[in-house]
Amino acid sequence: MTGNHLAVEGLTVSAGARHLVRDVSLTAEPGEVIGLVGPNGSGKSSLLRAVYRVLRPDAGHIRVDGTDVRSLPVRRLARTMAVVVQEPGAAFDLTVRDVVAMGRTPHKRLLDGDTAEDARLVESSLASVDAVGLADRSFDRLSGGERQRVLIARALTQQPSLLVLDEPTNHLDVRHQLEVLGVLRRLPATVLVALHDLNLAAYYCDRLYVLRDGEVATAGPPREVLTPRLLSEVYGVAGEVVVHPRTGAPHVTFLPGDVSPEADRVC
Repeated sequence: MTGNHLAVEGLTVSAGARHLVRDVSLTAEPGEVIGLVGPNGSGKSSLLRAVYRVLRPDAGHIRVDGTDVRSLPVRRLARTMAVVVQEPGAAFDLTVRDVVAMGRTPHKRLLDGDTAEDARLVESSLASVDAVGLADRSFDRLSGGERQRVLIARALTQQPSLLVLDEPTNHLDVRHQLEVLGVLRRLPATVLVALHDLNLAAYYCDRLYVLRDGEVATAGPPREVLTPRLLSEVYGVAGEVVVHPRTGAPHVTFLPGDVSPEADRVC
């Protein structure tokens, strides 16, 4: 499993007369973790839905290794791209192990059975998200956070070269947020992930694209992007940004409305 090059070129997506995404371009180099951040309604989920072909763009292209994703056969796309959505929809009346094993489907022919390698990948993916103890439980009886970890394990079992995730840390406690993002950071795959938590994005992402009202407000390495001015202009809040002494990553602290930041800079 190696990463793909992803290129989003001049993408516009509309709902009626309203632009959900307007003229957005981004790139992800093979093996990079690219973070989408921005306020609610800024277009993060709409952009991701266009990437994984749920929404049809009004204009622009999405290319994986130079090929437009809309031209890829479904089976080839499923071998290339795995997706973890924010709301998984209906529950499965299956065990967790069976749900995770579904990630092997794109790699099989009709009527192929599971192999020893399939079983190894399933167990490895469950271990990656601390879900081995859930393997024999019914998926539809899990908590929201447990389901999220299982769906990430299913995506890992798919062995994608491009992984697209919409708020994968939703419903997860702090420990599992760190574990899941650590797994994504170590993958050889290219990762495009929408995140709300700016500090997690700053630590785990190579580059950030900040969306505002469906457009890219700014983009670049976290240390260049995350500034008090950005917090004010994009999020409408006061904040301070310092370099964390242990991680070396930018660390954002939001300030109450009656407290003013000391300076508009990264310390």
